[in-house]
Amino acid sequence: MKFIDEAKIYVRAGDGGRGCVSFRREKYVPFGGPNGGDGGKGGDVIIEASASHNTLLSLKYNQHHVAKSGGHGEGSNRTGRSASDLIVPVPVGTLVMDFESGEVLADLVTEGQRFVVAHGGIGGRGNARFATATNRAPRFAQPGIPGEERWIRLELKLLADVGIIGFPNVGKSTFISRVSAARPKIADYPFTTLTPHLGVVRYGDDFQTFVLADIPGLIEGAHEGVGMGIQFLRHIERTSLLLHILDISREEADTGWHDFEVINSELASYSSDLILKPQIVAVNKTDLPVTRQKLAVTQSIFAEKGIVLYPFSAATGEGIPVLLQKIGETLENIRNRQTNHE
Repeated sequence: MKFIDEAKIYVRAGDGGRGCVSFRREKYVPFGGPNGGDGGKGGDVIIEASASHNTLLSLKYNQHHVAKSGGHGEGSNRTGRSASDLIVPVPVGTLVMDFESGEVLADLVTEGQRFVVAHGGIGGRGNARFATATNRAPRFAQPGIPGEERWIRLELKLLADVGIIGFPNVGKSTFISRVSAARPKIADYPFTTLTPHLGVVRYGDDFQTFVLADIPGLIEGAHEGVGMGIQFLRHIERTSLLLHILDISREEADTGWHDFEVINSELASYSSDLILKPQIVAVNKTDLPVTRQKLAVTQSIFAEKGIVLYPFSAATGEGIPVLLQKIGETLENIRNRQTNHE
C-alpha cells in the first residue's frame, strides 16, 4: 500500500429539510387549522480516528464528501426524517486543519476520537409553528438552513515513543527489523526507505514495550529540499525521544561528529522544538573492522561534548540489548517527569 500522509478534502454537511405548509382537512371540521410539520436535520460530516487505517491514500483520490439532507416536513405535524451523519475514517494521529486559514481544528490521537468538521443544517419550521391568535391560518413555512461546507487539510503524524534519525544507509531499517516485526525495505544504496515505518519493541525481563519509528534518511541541505527533504520529520514531532544512529565505517565519516552536527542542524532548521528533544546517540556496524578501529577515538570526541555513545551491530545483534535497555530507562524517566509536572 502506498503511504500518503497528507490530503486535501472538501466536506459539505446536509441541508435542513424545509417546513411544510399544510392544513387539517377532515369531514365536519371546517376550520382544522395548520398542521405542517418541521423539516429534518441535515447530516453532519464527522472525521473519526480509526486504528484500521494507516494512510490517507483513500482520501487523496476521493476528495468530496457530502452528507445527505434532512427530509421535508409533512402534514399532520409530521417532522421530516433527520439524515444520517457521514463518517470519514482517518488514521490515528491525524491533524485536521482548515485549508484556508491553516487553523488546527482537531488532533485525533486516540482510537474512536471524533470531530464534527461540518454541521448539518437545522430543519425549517412548518406553518403549525406560526399559528397565533391573530393569524390562525399561516400560509408560510421556513426553508431549511444550509449545511456547512469547507475545504480541510489532513496531515498524518505517526504516534511513536522513539524516532530513529540519521544519514541514509546508517542501518536504521536493519535495526528496526532486528528489534521488531517491522519489515522495511533494506538495500545497500541511499534512500532505500521512502516511507516511515513503525515497530513495537519488547525489551527487558518484564517484556516492556515501546513504539519505534524509522524515518527516511536526511542529508545536508534537506531543509532546502535536497534529497528526500524534510517532509517526513513531522512523524517524529510527537515522539518523546530520538535515537540518532551514526555510521563511521564510511571513509568520509571520520569520527561521526560532522554527521551528528549536520543532522541536528537539519532538525533545528525544521523545528526549534524538535532539536530540544532528548537524544540517544549510537554507532552501528561494530561488526566491521573499520568501525572498531575508529570507535575509541569517536567515543572520546563525543565524551568531550558530554555525549555517551552506544555501539552496536544491527547485523549481528551485538550491543542491542544494552541500547534497548537505555532507551527504555530514558523513556521511563521522561514519563515520570511529565507525570510529576502535571
